[in-house]
Amino acid sequence: MESKRSFQNIARLIRDRRINHPKNYSQSELSQLLGYKNGQFISNVERALCNIPLKMLTRVSEILDIPERDLKAAILKDHEITLDNFLGQEGINQVISEASH
Repeated sequence: MESKRSFQNIARLIRDRRINHPKNYSQSELSQLLGYKNGQFISNVERALCNIPLKMLTRVSEILDIPERDLKAAILKDHEITLDNFLGQEGINQVISEASH
């Protein structure tokens, strides 16, 4: 069963920035820089199986030279897709409508 949670935008951003970074970090190197023992963590992130923990966002931003606004935009887009998956577009429109009143 496919997950309704979306991590595709953050996955793409992390992978692109890691590969195109001047230091061309491997998944294992980046994982270790973030305090993980092996490259499986970054592999999971880049395959959109999980998200970067919020407490790691600043460190990821620093290591990969990703502007914080780009991280925020990717995560917000993933949350929007996740909400659409759970609620459907009609549910989202209702939530937005109720919140604006």
